[in-house]
Amino acid sequence: MSEKVKQAIELLTQIIDDRTVPRNIRENARLAKESLENEKEDLRVRVDKAIQYLDEISEDPNMPVYTRTQIWSIVSVLESILS
Repeated sequence: MSEKVKQAIELLTQIIDDRTVPRNIRENARLAKESLENEKEDLRVRVDKAIQYLDEISEDPNMPVYTRTQIWSIVSVLESILS
């Protein structure tokens, strides 16, 4: 597993474990993390799925500002894998 994927998983874990983050956002973060960890699929497919889950929640008005910043950071890391 690449360092960038590990970094993204680590950041997603922080969001999942943060009880101040709304449940729906933590759930999408969990799905994105599971997608990245699924080594049965091609890396590009896993990264693309994770980005889709994070895009769904990136504009959620209930999201804490610091979590939104974390999400953008994760998406940026994941997009760098695809380029």
